[in-house]
Amino acid sequence: MLYAILCYHDEDFVGSWSKDQDEAVMKKLAVVQEKLTQQGRLGPVARLLPTTAAATLRKEDPPLVLDGPYAETKEQLLGFYIVDCKNLDDALDVARDLGAANPGGAYEVRPVGVFRPGGNLT
Repeated sequence: MLYAILCYHDEDFVGSWSKDQDEAVMKKLAVVQEKLTQQGRLGPVARLLPTTAAATLRKEDPPLVLDGPYAETKEQLLGFYIVDCKNLDDALDVARDLGAANPGGAYEVRPVGVFRPGGNLT
């Protein structure tokens, strides 16, 4: 079963990291990603740009486009993983490994109901 692991953190805090601090965290995350890749379990991974680059489409009549994220929260969605796991416990183990590499914030783990990989964007 595929699971989405949604990465939440305080965007201002993460944005305040020096280039070296950011690279150190990304290097630790790459270790976890490589392990999952070797196991054939890692799907798409995305690191989102800051919420200041976001827009939200409110489903009203007529639809309304707003600058910024959908909701004001202390932690923002900064990225996600799609991982093939046996069950929720397995997915939580992956989230724990990611959390050990990237301290702070939270990981929301959800089963994926429909997955279409789409075309190659690169």
